[in-house]
Amino acid sequence: MKKKMLVFTPALALGIVALTAGPAMADHATGSYGGPLNAINNSGASGEVWIDVEGTTATVTLTASGLAETFNDAPYPHVQHIHVGAAGVCPPMSADTNGDGIISTTEGVPSYGGIGTTLTLGTADKSPDAGLDLTVAPSGSTIQYKETFELNQETQDSLAAGNAVVVVHGLDPATQPEAGTSPSDLMPELPLAATSPALCGSLEVMPAGGAATGVMTETPAGGSDLSMLAFGGIFAAALGGAYLVRRRRVVASK
Repeated sequence: MKKKMLVFTPALALGIVALTAGPAMADHATGSYGGPLNAINNSGASGEVWIDVEGTTATVTLTASGLAETFNDAPYPHVQHIHVGAAGVCPPMSADTNGDGIISTTEGVPSYGGIGTTLTLGTADKSPDAGLDLTVAPSGSTIQYKETFELNQETQDSLAAGNAVVVVHGLDPATQPEAGTSPSDLMPELPLAATSPALCGSLEVMPAGGAATGVMTETPAGGSDLSMLAFGGIFAAALGGAYLVRRRRVVASK
């Protein structure tokens, strides 16, 4: 496979309107959310995620293993997000509308929605604008992530409505040849594998305590060390899409 550089440009160049963060006004999302992260696109990966919300502050704990390990002989960056505002589910294979065997990011949007929050490392920007900033994305085959930050209004609303979904992106071109040779639906100069989802999980209301009841991990010291890559821009336009769907409600456990 011909090696390609992961180069990202602003979503505005694609004619996309990204979700924007509004002021946090209420604590209606207070509670614990989580669930398993299941493989999508035959990635072979697995994981789980917990989100504990207190007022407007969220602590996100995410673990994953079996992801693509390297790209161009460097740790493979896996951008990850809380997607919001759509059906609140992970896409089935029937979402592969072009029949190429891969559910692309845009094909998954009606199921999981646009980016509400980017799960970046450390104090880096958590807004949709950081959607594909590889310098602050976890990298390698295993993710151990835990961060506490202020949650924007869109994500609070989606958690409260029961339609938030966590997606981890990035397939292995070596084991997904069809995704390694086809162009990305977001950036044609990239392989489809670079931006397609690898893990997906709907966020359900959980018992109080969240990660403290099971998963506890540490945040890696740094992000991707991909000096050969050009960085910047935001995750593709398709993610802000105007999909009007009926929200499903999740009833909290008593």
